[in-house]
Amino acid sequence: MVENSSGRTRSLSFPEGFVLVKGGRVLDPANGVDEALDLALADGVVAGTGRDLPETGAGKVIDASGLLVTPAVVDMHTHLFATGGNPDAWAGENSVFPDGFSFRGGVATMVDAGSAGWRNFDLFRVSVIDRAKTRVLSFLNIASYGMVSDLIEQHAPDFDPVATASKAKRHADVVVGIKSAHYWNPGWESVDRAVEAGELSGLPAMVDFGFFMKERPYWRLVTEKLRSGDISTHCFRGPVPVADEEGRVYPYLFEARKRGVLFDLGHGGGSFLFRNAVPAIRGGFYPDSISSDLHVFSMNGAMMDMPTTMSKCLAMGMPLQEVIARSTFIPARMIGHPELGHLSKGAPADVALWTLREGAFGFKDTVGGRLLGSVRLECEMTLKGGETMWDLNARDAADYEDIPAGAGIREGEYRIPPEKTAD
Repeated sequence: MVENSSGRTRSLSFPEGFVLVKGGRVLDPANGVDEALDLALADGVVAGTGRDLPETGAGKVIDASGLLVTPAVVDMHTHLFATGGNPDAWAGENSVFPDGFSFRGGVATMVDAGSAGWRNFDLFRVSVIDRAKTRVLSFLNIASYGMVSDLIEQHAPDFDPVATASKAKRHADVVVGIKSAHYWNPGWESVDRAVEAGELSGLPAMVDFGFFMKERPYWRLVTEKLRSGDISTHCFRGPVPVADEEGRVYPYLFEARKRGVLFDLGHGGGSFLFRNAVPAIRGGFYPDSISSDLHVFSMNGAMMDMPTTMSKCLAMGMPLQEVIARSTFIPARMIGHPELGHLSKGAPADVALWTLREGAFGFKDTVGGRLLGSVRLECEMTLKGGETMWDLNARDAADYEDIPAGAGIREGEYRIPPEKTAD
C-alpha cells in the first residue's frame, strides 16, 4: 500500500521482476522531493515512488536504509576520445574510456567536451560512444580535428561553422553543442565561429576561454559574445575575475547570468581555485552545473572524481539539494536532454545511492590550496536503466551460501575434486 496526497491508501502494482529500492532518503530536486520513500524501477524506467511500496513480484529488493537516493549524475564536461596512437592529446591518450570511470562515481551520463571535431567525430562515435554502457553525449569542437593538439585549435582558417553544424545535425542524437577551447590568439575567431555553428545547428556553445588575453577580456565573453543558453566552462579558473579584494562578486557575472549565459564548474587538472570559488559561493554565485573535466591528469590529481568535486561544493557552503540539482537535472536541461536527471515516473531508471560520510575531510584545489569539510559523498550504488552498474557493498547480492553450487562453472567445464583425479 502507498499513501496518496489525500492521506488515503491505494494499492500499487508493478511489472513482474521490478527492482525496488527501499527505505532510502529520496532527493529529487527537479520534483522538489526530499523524503523517505521507496523507488520502483521496471522496464528501464522509473515505475513509481511512495511509502511502503509492495515487494510482491519484485525481482530484486535493494535496502537503501541510511542512504541518499538521487538521480544518477550527468557529468557534462569530460574527455573520452581515448583512442590509442595520439600521445599527449585530449583526443587520444589523455582521455578516459567512459565505463572505467563513470558508474563508480554515481555517473550514468557523460558529455565529452569537444575532444573531436567534424573531421574525426565519426571515429569517436564508432570507437567510443556506440560501444559504451555509459550514456555518452558530446560537444563538437569548432576545430575540425578537435583536440588532437593545441596547435590545431589555434588554426582559425580551419574553423568551419557550416561543416561543424552539418556534422552536428547528422549526429543529432548524441551531439549536444559546439565547443571552443584552448585558443591562445588575441582575437575572437574561435568563440565567434563556435557561436555561429551553434546558430546554424540550433545548439548551445561551450567555451573554454583558453589563454586569457588583454585584447579579449573574460567579461566581454559572458556579457557580449555568448548567447542565452551558451556555457562558460572553468568558471572558477585562476584568470577569471570573480571577486574583488573584499570578496564581493563582480556584478558583471550576475549581469551575464541575467542574459541567460550559463556557468559550468569544469574542475579539471588546472581550472578550479578555492580562492575564486569560495567567495563566489558565499556571494550567491553558484555554478549552474558541477562537472569534472575528467581526463587522466585530473582523475589522479585534485579533482579525483564527481563525488569529490560535489563534496567540495558542500564544503564551500552549497546546500546538498543545490549540489544534487546542479549535478543532475540542471546540466541535463543545459544540454537539451530534460528526460535525464530526475526520478519522475517514466524517466530513465538512472539512480545513484550515496553515503553521506561525516568526519574531518580535506579537499584540494588545482594549485594546492586546501579546504576542510565535514561531509563527503561516497557512491554506494549506481543503476542505469534499472541495471546495477556499481555496487560498493554488495547490496544487491545474496549470501554466498545461498548461491547454487554450480554457479560460475560454464557449460563444458568440470569441477573435479583432487581425490577423484586419475593417477
